[in-house]
Formats: sequence, structure tokens, C-alpha cells
Amino acid sequence: MELSVGQKVSYPSQGVCLVEDIENKKIGDNLMMFYLLRVLSDNSTIFVPMANAETVGLRPVITSKQYKLLINDLAADFEEVSSDWKMRSREYSEKLQSGDVFQAVDVLKKLSFLSREKKLSFREQTLLEKAKFLIVSEVTNAGLEQESQIENKLNKLIENACRKHHVTQPNVMAAGH
Repeated sequence: MELSVGQKVSYPSQGVCLVEDIENKKIGDNLMMFYLLRVLSDNSTIFVPMANAETVGLRPVITSKQYKLLINDLAADFEEVSSDWKMRSREYSEKLQSGDVFQAVDVLKKLSFLSREKKLSFREQTLLEKAKFLIVSEVTNAGLEQESQIENKLNKLIENACRKHHVTQPNVMAAGH
């Protein structure tokens, strides 16, 4: 994967970054090429070895075609939510760390559904907010929607998905803690 200076990319768990530079750095006896990324949400910087870019989950932000799929995915029903909070926490953390915006959608839908059933733990609330941030950040930085528009759209689509889920699985009890 070749990235270019000025390109916006998604970095797992950090959100959207700008490729500011491509630099050579000497590490021991080896000369390595690095992407210098500026995290747009907090202005911090990250150096990613070019050779490891795909391995760590670095990827270009979504395209308009992928955005349409994302919108459809947001409104769709979803798999059953695990009642084991430890399993949920591990699964959702892994999904958000994958860097895949579609995995963030799954986390957002399931935790939004759970939040309608019970008060989320601090950890789950943090994961819910992180999932929403990653989706909104990617969509707005890809120039596909304004932040206020995507947040309103997200809320409506998630509400729709939760209604569908409630119909397909009406006897869902509040997941235990």
C-alpha cells in the first residue's frame, strides 16, 4: 500500500490522520522509511514504518461507495448481543482496534441497543463513544457528510437497527454485568 503526503488515512483506535511526511530514519544499522502521521482529533503525531502500515491496520479513509455500504449496514439488524460482559468487552475492544469502520458500526449498534436495555458500564460507555467518534470522524474527514448531519443520520439509523433487532429478538433480557 502506497500512501502519499497530504492523504487522509484511518489509524486504528486513533481515527483519521493526515500523512504529513515520509521520512527515512536510521534504526540501529538499518535505514527505514516511515509515514509521519498527524492525528487530526488531538494534533499528536505517530511514526509508522512503511513496511508495517497494512499490518497495523493503516488504510485510506472510506470512499463514497463504501459510505453507502456503511449507511446500509448502520440501519440493518445485527447478531445477538452476548450476555457475558467480559466477552463483549474483549470482542468490542478488538473490533475497534482493528481499524475497520464496519466493525465500529457493529460495536455502535450493539452497545446502543444494550444502552436502551440497561445502563452501560463505564467501560462499555467508553467503547460506545469511541465507536461513534471513529465513524463520525472518518465520514466527516472523507468529506462525505458534515458532522451535524452524520450525527443526526447515525442516531436515526441506529434507532432503526435497534427497532429491527427488538422485533427479531423480542425476548432479549438486559445483559448481565
